[in-house]
Amino acid sequence: VYPKVSILDPQYTYSVPKNQTAAGVADIMSHAFEKYFTRVRTAYIQDRVGEAMLKTCIHYGPIAYNEPENYEARANLMWAACLAIDGVTWRGNEVMSTCHIIEHQLSAYYDVTHGVGLAILTPRWMKYILNEHTVYKFVEYGVNVWGIDAKKDSFEIANEAIKKTEELFESMNIPSTLREIGIGEEKLEIMARKGSKGLQNAFWPLDEKDVLEILKMCL
Repeated sequence: VYPKVSILDPQYTYSVPKNQTAAGVADIMSHAFEKYFTRVRTAYIQDRVGEAMLKTCIHYGPIAYNEPENYEARANLMWAACLAIDGVTWRGNEVMSTCHIIEHQLSAYYDVTHGVGLAILTPRWMKYILNEHTVYKFVEYGVNVWGIDAKKDSFEIANEAIKKTEELFESMNIPSTLREIGIGEEKLEIMARKGSKGLQNAFWPLDEKDVLEILKMCL
């Protein structure tokens, strides 16, 4: 359900607990990633808007985490959250919510905060799909969002960008493995089976075996 109009007051988010603030930042970034890592190479404006959302989360996420009543941080994150889900970057683009689809299985079988599951999954998904066919997008992400030197080797840029993403989540004390949140190997196969449906058309296609490997990487 999408509202026709929404009136947003960042002050109402002052009381959001630190762990939920961090999880929210990871969720915003995940929505941005899912319209950024696509096979469409002509959505220039959409990609630049997506990068602005990601840079906003990177800059203001830790500030809001450490200063819950920082109006500037809360306001910019609230605006980023709106843009990430209101369809602006969907138009003329693809949408494949890969990490969301997989994470919904974690939340279905375990009591997992959605954003925490996404923060654990996202860097592993990135590492798993990084190859000679996808590296160009990671280079864009690394150079345009993280400011990594464009003269570096493409895979060096990509891996550095992924590492920085992990470090951002860690800086807000988000768990980095499934075991930290009480998830072992018991239900990985059923989650992989259910969480792989529809991912054949993703930025990098995934099947049940691929999703299982990603989940194992998260342990």
